[in-house]
Amino acid sequence: MSKKTPRIGPAIQKQRKQRKLTLEQLSLQSGVSKSMLSQIERGEANPTFAVVWSLTQALEIEFSDLIGASASTTAHDQIEVTSASHTPEIRSADGSCRLKILSSPRLAGQSEWYQVEIEPGGRLESEPHTLGTFEHFTAMADGVEVTSAGSSVRLKAGETARYPADVNHSIANISGAVVQGFLVVLYK
Repeated sequence: MSKKTPRIGPAIQKQRKQRKLTLEQLSLQSGVSKSMLSQIERGEANPTFAVVWSLTQALEIEFSDLIGASASTTAHDQIEVTSASHTPEIRSADGSCRLKILSSPRLAGQSEWYQVEIEPGGRLESEPHTLGTFEHFTAMADGVEVTSAGSSVRLKAGETARYPADVNHSIANISGAVVQGFLVVLYK
């Protein structure tokens, strides 16, 4: 059985149209620019977890409903479990980077964490997040290069880079094999 990446863009568009909202109206309600909304809906941009959270709040829907995983979480007393098949996943526009969203939707805009997989030669490039945001990336293999504000470091397996993310930054695979790691984003 193959696992499919949730189609967030078309799902957002469907929810927006069901509510008879224009792109401009949803932009005003969510704080996400009209051009970004348009790109997301067309599948040309992969939104950050915080952007998706803003959209779900504006549309008054649960994050799990957006990705079609409303039955994916089960409660065992106070423990919430999300199955692997319902863990949301986003990909870079070129398909070379895959991020599994491991954090709870309730923490969006405060902290987010991801399992990251990057193909050889792939680069996860990010524009600045909100002022004071920091990222922590732990490499699970050699061959990762982290760049923030023009400074770069190469990581070995098990090393963690902590860096400002309120500037342009990237995580690149400079090895000849797929690399994985864990990314934590902390918003101030």
